[in-house]
Amino acid sequence: MNTPQLPFAPLAGVRVLDFSHVIAGPLATFYLSQLGATVLKMENANGGDIMRRTEKGRQGFVALNAGKESHAVDLRDPADRKRALDLAASCDVVVDNLRPGVLERFGLGFEAIRSVNSRVVYCTISGYGRGSADVAVRPAYDHIIQAATGMAFMAGTEDDPPIKTGFPVVDAATGMQAALAILAGLRERDRLGHAVLLDVSMTGAALQLMYSFACEALTNGASPARVGNQGYSGSPAADFFATRDGWIALGANTPRQLMRLLEVLGLTDIAVDPAYFAEPLNADSPVSFVRSVDPGGLKAAIAERLRMSHADEMEERLAAHGVPAAKVRKLGDFAARAQRHGQVSTVTLQGEDASVVSPGLGFGAQTLP
Repeated sequence: MNTPQLPFAPLAGVRVLDFSHVIAGPLATFYLSQLGATVLKMENANGGDIMRRTEKGRQGFVALNAGKESHAVDLRDPADRKRALDLAASCDVVVDNLRPGVLERFGLGFEAIRSVNSRVVYCTISGYGRGSADVAVRPAYDHIIQAATGMAFMAGTEDDPPIKTGFPVVDAATGMQAALAILAGLRERDRLGHAVLLDVSMTGAALQLMYSFACEALTNGASPARVGNQGYSGSPAADFFATRDGWIALGANTPRQLMRLLEVLGLTDIAVDPAYFAEPLNADSPVSFVRSVDPGGLKAAIAERLRMSHADEMEERLAAHGVPAAKVRKLGDFAARAQRHGQVSTVTLQGEDASVVSPGLGFGAQTLP
């Protein structure tokens, strides 16, 4: 695939040998490619990356691999192994998210490559981490790691069965974590002049996604309560509410935000009603999360008014009053709206026989004199 001329290319000149497939590893090296690195994607000679053959067709592969140079390799062939080792000798970074031990068995593990490249940054990506003695070699997929780490018991309420997140969130987070680790590894290699071995795991990425809860669990052994659509602030007015034509999410967490919500809904009397609050709401009080003596009753009163409203109209009215709110949309609806209103910066990725509109790196950058 052709690599476009990038306006922001801090990794120009960095060469990456990429033994990764599916999502996590390819997403990591996609970020590196989009930052200007030359990525040599080493694909199994027997069909290549499985993403080339998914039901979504070529677009799924292009979204993760545009801008990389694809090379077919059969690791059982001594000539191909030598070719891969020769390439590794000239690369700054090697990425491995094959099953733990595969590249080692073919003479392409960290020690073998360090013997021909003393300054290599070698990033391994696996389900449980190479240092995990009991489960290091186990295969893993996104939903397996969601189950293993407790993430599947974060959504829903206490009486619900486990619920996985509706997209491969751990795969994506692992790719981001690996890209961050590689950038740090390159800086450390340049600082010390030594090879760097990075161990990135899907379980580690899952804990980063659940960071504050993970800290509590690691410190106290505690598992968080399942709160459904309720906001983590615990405010009764931080939840999803039904309207006449869909759902709206509210985040009236502070006294000031809740008072403005009640004003829009014509419920201002609630702010001083002792049936709901031990002390009247005060917009000038120190910022804190709202608590009610009757959270169920407060939520019911808000829900009754919202039930007769229209989600789009209410979203606009609440935004004008400084109340965090959003109509609950499907991804396709948000994507169309965001592009129409310039809320997202996109790049068009070109593949061999497909093109994809991508959110790119997810951030903007300018180089200023």
